Amino acid sequence: MENAQQHRPAEDGGEPAGEGPGGPGAALELLVHGVGGTTPEQMLDDPRTVRVTGDGIAAVFRRADDADAERDPGARRDGPVPEAYVWCNLTSGNGTRALWLLLLPFMVVNLAHWMRPSAHGRRRTVRLYGLLVRLTGLSLTVLLVAAACEVALDLTAWQCAGTPACADRHSWLGFLSPEGGWWGAPGRRLALAAVVPAALTGLLWFLSLRTWSAYESQQPPGGSEAEEDTGPTALSRPGFWYGRRLGARLRAAHTAAALLTVAAAVGSAAARYDREPGGPAVLAVLGVLLEAALAAGAGAVVWVVCRRGRSERRPDGDADRLLVRGLPLAALALLVLGALYAGWERPGWESAGRLPGNVTFGALTLAQGLLVTVLAGVAHALHRTDPDRRAALRGLAGPAVAMLACALGGVMSGGVSQRVSDWLDGTRASLPGPPVLLTWQASVIPPLLLLLLVMCCWLARRAWHLARAERAAVEEEYAGETGDPGRTRRIASVRAMAALTDRGPRILAATLLLGAGALAGATATGETPGEAAHGAHPVVHGAAQTAQALGSWLIGLGFVLLVTWGRRAYKDASARRTIGILWDVGTFWPRAAHPFAPPCYAERAVPDLTWRIATWTRATGGRLVLSGHSQGSVLAAAAAWQLPPSARRRVALLTYGSPLERLYGRWFPAHFGPDALDSLHRDVVCWRNLYRRTDPIGGPVRLPGDGGPDVDRPPLKDPLAYGRTAEHPLPAPILGHSDYRADPAFAEERRRLLARLRPEVPAPRRTGKPGPAA
Repeated sequence: MENAQQHRPAEDGGEPAGEGPGGPGAALELLVHGVGGTTPEQMLDDPRTVRVTGDGIAAVFRRADDADAERDPGARRDGPVPEAYVWCNLTSGNGTRALWLLLLPFMVVNLAHWMRPSAHGRRRTVRLYGLLVRLTGLSLTVLLVAAACEVALDLTAWQCAGTPACADRHSWLGFLSPEGGWWGAPGRRLALAAVVPAALTGLLWFLSLRTWSAYESQQPPGGSEAEEDTGPTALSRPGFWYGRRLGARLRAAHTAAALLTVAAAVGSAAARYDREPGGPAVLAVLGVLLEAALAAGAGAVVWVVCRRGRSERRPDGDADRLLVRGLPLAALALLVLGALYAGWERPGWESAGRLPGNVTFGALTLAQGLLVTVLAGVAHALHRTDPDRRAALRGLAGPAVAMLACALGGVMSGGVSQRVSDWLDGTRASLPGPPVLLTWQASVIPPLLLLLLVMCCWLARRAWHLARAERAAVEEEYAGETGDPGRTRRIASVRAMAALTDRGPRILAATLLLGAGALAGATATGETPGEAAHGAHPVVHGAAQTAQALGSWLIGLGFVLLVTWGRRAYKDASARRTIGILWDVGTFWPRAAHPFAPPCYAERAVPDLTWRIATWTRATGGRLVLSGHSQGSVLAAAAAWQLPPSARRRVALLTYGSPLERLYGRWFPAHFGPDALDSLHRDVVCWRNLYRRTDPIGGPVRLPGDGGPDVDRPPLKDPLAYGRTAEHPLPAPILGHSDYRADPAFAEERRRLLARLRPEVPAPRRTGKPGPAA
């Protein structure tokens, strides 16, 4: 891709449609790749490619011989001009993006925002759903920063530096020990250690601002043809892929919340000491004023998060400059004042036990549980309004994923705290350690892995039964071929493994029970798992101690693997592409619930595709097949919804290996449910979908009524030949999710779509439903 040349064809002229340089005979196939990415040379089957438009992050490529194909469209007789939109660098281009794995809980809670069930006429309930998810996302930010405060302020500056035995083992903490001089005062140690979580907050703010400028600042196409609200899905609204105002407001609120968390961790310990009998009256008053200011700041943050959600009926480009700048600066000022207040001289103040205020983690976990519980009630009410039998977990996918995000945040924070505590206190005798809840959350990891192992065994057994049932279907499908039991078993096994995709929600529902168990255990016992099991049966006591120790070591091992993987990804582009597969699925949606989640690549990719299609059809008046594979089919559908009617009449949609209904339709029913996909079928002139039974990702669209057969072609054969034939003298591979374009059905369906497209008049519909106006 780096060696591709920049080339710009003459396509921006002002001729009317049908009279441009391409004329009515021009035909284009715009290819959009799927997860994992590829190169333009692979997509176009040509080693010589030129870049038509775009940059090093996302661009459109053509074969060198097709660079000026519009000048003489009649010269090309073998089909449309192929053109490749390459967007893989949006998720795997930079080596530092491997470290986005640290932001996984934020990405997961942002997904929960978009998993809302579909509903009609329940606008207030829909707004309440979004509000609850945003508050859950805010609690995750506070949890992350509180965990950083636990490590830097409590375990390091308060406990280890204040304990001579621990400080002696770690000489780099000597200047913070009570005998170390001016920095030895507890408040000053806390003020200095606050630099760590404050720097983490600044890094998150900077990354969020920078990635928004690079990914999500692309203006959608405007003009008089823009439709304010069409169809049952918000993806057709002009402002869906441009939410600048909400992003800036959430970024300011979360940054302020993080800084206020650090300020509270620094100042609350000093304020509690000053309120004790005999303490300085002036400092006690200052402590009360500081805590009141922190409470007011927290109220302002919650008000900003609750005030307003996304505005999608138009591009929301307004900026609340006073709020966006003033709120984080005010929180930073309170942090500085809190550090100065804590650093004031207090003779006789010593650090002992855990840092006061560590009940924060229990309160956060309880608040998250309440938020998710209410969210589940709201989601159930929405699902009952408009039931969708295909929706994952009967409409409760959003609350389940939100709980998963909270569990991930708790396990990560608890595991890191426990690992740092073990590292600082090698004897396990001189430090109290992290709060009990964090120890319980780290101890959940081994049972969770064990449960996942049991679920994998259940899935393997299920796959074995499915494979046995598929053998008869394979033999019937290849009835004219000579039987080969080994070949039949391989094909049936691949089909059975592909069918397991539809059983993923059960694993998610089962693993969420352990987060509630950690909170219940910590609340009921008030002790670590090992201490709580003391005196119980030796097997129980040994299991509790093993889980506690293994949880700490496993999270440490996980972070070592993360750093190793990140370092490899920094040097190896193929490794970056592997990590990028996770973000291809998880970062498709805008950051509507959490501003520190990895950036949304679709806010760059969808406007790119929309601009390209609209300008090409306007300049040439020709026909265009929008061809999307896997995740590319989701981008293609989103771009088709955004097209103005004049361009949409010249566009056909060809999807293959598409998760539109199988994954997105089930997990995001409000945006890709049956009504939304049916509206897409009506909006575009014609649409065909290809899939295989061996594909674990793609599947049929399954539109209701007569729209289903019109869109879905019967499942393609895979492999193309059972045994050796004249056309396939060597054994044909089982392709699964790849190489759909190698199937003859692909060229056949593309030819039919082009035949149905007419530059002057839209092709006739076969669904019996009203099509778009000509």
